[in-house]
Amino acid sequence: MGCSDGEDPSATTSGTGGSGAGDGTGGAGGQGGEGGAEARPFDWGLPPGFPRPKVPEDNPMSVVKVELGRRLFYDPRLSGTGDFSCASCHRQELAFTDGLARSVGSTGEVHPRGSMSLVNTGFLSALTWANPLLDSLEKQALVPMFGEDPVELGLAGKEVELMERLGAEPLYQELFPAAFPGEDEPLQLKNLTRALAAFQRSILSYRSPFDRYTYGGDPTAMSTSALRGKDLFFSEQMECFHCHGGFNFSDSVMHDGSTFTELMFHNTGLYNIGGTGAYPEGNTGLREITGLAMDMGRFRAPTLRNIAVTAPYMHDGSVTTLDEALDHYGSGGRTIASGPHAGVGNENPYKSELLVGFTLTPQERQDVKAFLESLTDDALLTDPRLSDPWVETP
Repeated sequence: MGCSDGEDPSATTSGTGGSGAGDGTGGAGGQGGEGGAEARPFDWGLPPGFPRPKVPEDNPMSVVKVELGRRLFYDPRLSGTGDFSCASCHRQELAFTDGLARSVGSTGEVHPRGSMSLVNTGFLSALTWANPLLDSLEKQALVPMFGEDPVELGLAGKEVELMERLGAEPLYQELFPAAFPGEDEPLQLKNLTRALAAFQRSILSYRSPFDRYTYGGDPTAMSTSALRGKDLFFSEQMECFHCHGGFNFSDSVMHDGSTFTELMFHNTGLYNIGGTGAYPEGNTGLREITGLAMDMGRFRAPTLRNIAVTAPYMHDGSVTTLDEALDHYGSGGRTIASGPHAGVGNENPYKSELLVGFTLTPQERQDVKAFLESLTDDALLTDPRLSDPWVETP
């Protein structure tokens, strides 16, 4: 990376047609897979002022690699049951979430947490709700494939079978060598994860009304209500921008040209079981990794891009609407009056000091919601370059 106009001169492609994003309509390169010898570098298609994702030196972007990753992403052969894919938990029309409070894996196991949006994951410095050790898309891809707690794609112990399945597909016999030229055995697990990572980096959101207003110079892109909500969102009255600031509306970001990596986890007072600060067992956030009491209930702040279509919210989907989310943050922590999780979240001893609460008038609340809705990128939700290529018409 590091070249102007979003192009990597070392990342050329061959073997597929594909359509890059040089027309500025999207970051995903390629609807191909249908043959052709055209070679081109990958073009992010981003507007001026919008940073590019940081790409590992050993996995440069290319049109054909992104196309291979897209095929793999939607391929149910990447599951132990043969009828489940990455896209089963990451649906394009829901900004690559699944609409469930807690996701369900290929075997029917209900997971403890919800499926995070894959939009703009190329900008993230940590890739799950609360694991700072998973800091690359290539490494993270192994978790849903082979993880057993919980079971997601359910491929543990089926590595040989997986590669046999993929090797029997004529299209992959073309795409793997084209995406990884010069390798003696291009069809291997390492390259599978590289291709998936490349496709995920191409899932970019930058065409929302907010983006058209901010980066495109269109003064009519946002309503007056949304503009008022924007001012509230970035005010000291609400304090939202501390955790959801910057171009990606998250405080755990990196990008091409970053001088340092931001990585933050927060306790928002969602729980305070019995007044002890505890979160539900098995879902205690960063504490599960560090073992430190102070990390109880600390989770990464997800991007707010496309937030209006990614309900329910929070790591466990326990907040169902934007209004409920505003209630939670407005009170400085959620109060659960009864039941096994009863407690006053505002009094959680581990809660972030940034959550002080706020009061909104009915009009201000409507304005904030209008601003949040202005972050929805409708073009992303229907972009054919990000859709299921196995169902494309000839």
